[in-house]
Amino acid sequence: MIIVVKPNSTDEQLRHIVDTIESMGLKADLSKGLHRTVIGVIGEEDAVRNAPLGAIPGVEEVLPILKPYKLASREYQKEDSVFDIGFGVKVGGGNLAMIAGPCAIEGEEILFEIGKAVKAAGANILRGGAYKPRTSPYAFQGLGEDGLRILRKVGDALGMPVVTEVMDTRQVEIVNKYTDMFQIGARNMQNFNLLSEVGQTRKPVLLKRGMSAGPTDLLMSAEYVLAQGNKRVILCERGIKSFDSSTRNLLDLALVPNIKGLSHLPIIVDPSHATGRPDLIPPMALAAVAGGADGIHIEVHSCPEKALSDGPQALLPHQYEAVMGQIRKLAALFNKTIPEAKG
Repeated sequence: MIIVVKPNSTDEQLRHIVDTIESMGLKADLSKGLHRTVIGVIGEEDAVRNAPLGAIPGVEEVLPILKPYKLASREYQKEDSVFDIGFGVKVGGGNLAMIAGPCAIEGEEILFEIGKAVKAAGANILRGGAYKPRTSPYAFQGLGEDGLRILRKVGDALGMPVVTEVMDTRQVEIVNKYTDMFQIGARNMQNFNLLSEVGQTRKPVLLKRGMSAGPTDLLMSAEYVLAQGNKRVILCERGIKSFDSSTRNLLDLALVPNIKGLSHLPIIVDPSHATGRPDLIPPMALAAVAGGADGIHIEVHSCPEKALSDGPQALLPHQYEAVMGQIRKLAALFNKTIPEAKG
C-alpha cells in the first residue's frame, strides 16, 4: 500500500504516521517527492490489506500497489531516482554513469595505467574485480583483499569512485571497507541473503540481470535491497542466454525502456559481457544511450592478450577513448550529462 500524506504535513505529523504503522507490526518507508510525500507500507499482504491505514490522522489517501515489487515501482515513486556514487558522480535523471576498467584487478601499476586512461577518456567510475566468479575452479579467482586495497588506492589517487563484485555474504563486510558501490553479478541476482545483506550497508548497489531473468525477476531482486532501507540501486542489462553462439549472450536493449516504464530505478547497459566482442561493444553502447540507458559499463585493458580474466572482450584504451567521444555527442543530443569524477 501507499499512503499519500496530506500537503504541508509537519515532520512531527509524519513521524506519528510512521510510528502508528510500525505499531501495527508493519514497516513504513517514507519518500518525499517533488509533488507529494508518500509512505510505503510493507508487510504480509493480508496484514497490510486489513490495517486501518486511512484512519491515521494526516493521511490523505491510501492506494494499493498492484505490482509485486512495491518500492521499485513507478506507483511508489513517479520521479526517476537520482543519487550520488561518490567523488561528485551522480546517476539517474539524465546523469550517465560511465563505468570502465579491467575485469580483474591484477596489480597496482597496471590498474593505475588503465584507470588513468579511462578517466582521461571520460569514465567516471572505476571497476575491477577482487573476487571473480569463474566457470572453472582452476581459473584465476582474484586477489581478494589485496585486490581491494589496490582498487581503493588507485581510485583515491585518480579521484574516482570504485565498484567491485561481492559474491558471498561473508565478503560483504570486507568489501564494504574498500568499495564505493557493490556489484551483484548475474549469477547472484537471486541470492536473496546476499541482496538483503548489501541492502543493510547503505552503499549503492549495481544489480546485474540474471542470465535467464525477466524484468519482473530483476525488479523483485532489487526489492530485496530496497526493503532493507537502501534506496540506491542501479539495474544493469548484461545479456541473457540464447541459441545464438555468435555472441557471448543476447543483448536485450528493449529492457531499458521496459524498465523505465515499470520502475524509477536507474538502469545501465554492459555491452562487454552481453556481446563478448570488442567490435560490437561501441555500436551497442551507442544504441543503449539512444535507448535511454543511465550509463554504460565497458571492460578496458591495456594488454588484453595478457589479461587474467575476460581479455578477449576488453577494449584497448584508445578504442574506449573513441567510443566515449561518440557517446559524448549522443549524450548531448539527448540532453544527458556525463558527470566528471572529482577527487
